[in-house]
Amino acid sequence: MALAAGGVACAQSKPQDTEVWTPVPPVVTPGAALGAAPSDAIVLFDGKDLSEWVSVRDKSPAGWKVEDGVMTVEKSRGNIETRRDFGDYQLHLEWRIPEGITGSGQYRGNSGLFLASTGPGDRGYEIQILDSYQNETYVNGQAGAVYKQHPPLANAARPPGEWQTYDIVWHAPRFSEDGSLAAPARVTVIHNGVLVQDDAAFAGETVFIGKPEYKAAHGRLPIKLQAHGDPSAPISFRNIWVRELPPRP
Repeated sequence: MALAAGGVACAQSKPQDTEVWTPVPPVVTPGAALGAAPSDAIVLFDGKDLSEWVSVRDKSPAGWKVEDGVMTVEKSRGNIETRRDFGDYQLHLEWRIPEGITGSGQYRGNSGLFLASTGPGDRGYEIQILDSYQNETYVNGQAGAVYKQHPPLANAARPPGEWQTYDIVWHAPRFSEDGSLAAPARVTVIHNGVLVQDDAAFAGETVFIGKPEYKAAHGRLPIKLQAHGDPSAPISFRNIWVRELPPRP
């Protein structure tokens, strides 16, 4: 017999009283190989074409290079974003700094993953992509950082020439009917199997100079990849997929 607070005896519940049988979670078949898209994923890049992406500038077809199953940034063509809009999601993305990369700091393999693109250029909520293998820079600007907001919990960077992974859970910000912020955006990031952002809250949209803020209420938005203007060789991507998640209560 269990004892309630204060030592008063109470009848023990049957184990069945705390069993939940419905609703039954949907069956999702994992990918056949590590990192492969599960059965309910939307594949954003499978190595064949950029049909799921458009130019941020004018919504024309994305102009980055696709060869041998890999997408490589074309810096002159600018940023690209998904044709589809997303709310909360799980994202898998693989990226590679080219072997023999030159430069240092922010001028070495710089790019960015914008979890929600709020407008042209670099507007949105950014997770930094950078060569952070033996490359010193400000810590809230290295790979895995919520750019200019949260440094990563660890530096999990692989050397240039090796493929790296981001596995991300994104919860978009929530806004009240009057447009005020009800709940901030939050993100969990696993870089090469290492937790580097643990349900981190965004203070607002990413900004290069000044303090971040939430500029305007919004709903579902595209995912954006950055063609950064640093002079180093362009980076590459492969195997990008997303699973939409029900909104967090």
